[in-house]
Amino acid sequence: MSDILVAFGLTVFAGMATGIGSIIAFTASRTNYRFLSVATGFSAGVMLYVSFVEIFFKGRESLTLAFGERLGDWANAGAFFGGMLFIGLVDALVPSAENPHEIPTEAETAPLHNPAAPFPDTPMAATLAKATATPEDVARSHKKLLRMGLFTALAITIHNFPEGLVTFLAALETPSLGVAIAIAIALHNIPEGISVSVPIFYATGSRKKAFVYSLLSGLAEPFGAGAAYLLLRFFLGGEIPAEVMGVLFAGVAGVMVYISLDELLPTSRAYGKGHDSLLGLMAGMAVMAASLLLMA
Repeated sequence: MSDILVAFGLTVFAGMATGIGSIIAFTASRTNYRFLSVATGFSAGVMLYVSFVEIFFKGRESLTLAFGERLGDWANAGAFFGGMLFIGLVDALVPSAENPHEIPTEAETAPLHNPAAPFPDTPMAATLAKATATPEDVARSHKKLLRMGLFTALAITIHNFPEGLVTFLAALETPSLGVAIAIAIALHNIPEGISVSVPIFYATGSRKKAFVYSLLSGLAEPFGAGAAYLLLRFFLGGEIPAEVMGVLFAGVAGVMVYISLDELLPTSRAYGKGHDSLLGLMAGMAVMAASLLLMA
């Protein structure tokens, strides 16, 4: 039971980081984009290193044990690319008015922590700021902003569900691995919390609502952990067979590689300066390597 509680606690920690992002958006005097660039690069480094050096080979070990070396290798590779295909389909099917992983600009976040700051120079913000804007124009713009914020929250919620399942199962199997994955996912959830908060704040004028929606999008990760626990408890008799664990590990490696290459690294490069992204990536890999060696 203690192992389950630790695994669930790590998943809650990772998910609640969206709320941290929202708090940063409202309290920081200005958004530190270099920090976010290094943090997302660091998260990508952790995910890539642990996927290729640890998780992928854990999957291979379980699958070759269950099916033999040749068939196990094929099953491992298939599950790895299956994980990438799965998260890619989630990306393609989730409705989103904007890229839910793109960090808002400095101008877009300024009014969140400084009421005197001008609204950002966007079509919807321009409508809201115009002296000639009719109540209907304002209502229409607010509705569009709210819709965009809710779609962003929905997209992040659906993305976070499998991430919660990943964190829980990894922590249950290897606690040190679960800690590393939880930290990496938490870091990449911080800018997602900002992305949810910005449009909802502009639409409602309420910091409380923006924070709540941001926090709720992160709660999908504990729900993913709960789904993993129910699967383990009621359908697998409390113990995951080697072949199932192997497929899960290989699939998790594929999901994490996809997230790193499709979301984290592009975001890191877009908001950093010089070699910020690369430095964050290398630091994440180095920290992950050291932690795996020390906890071995």
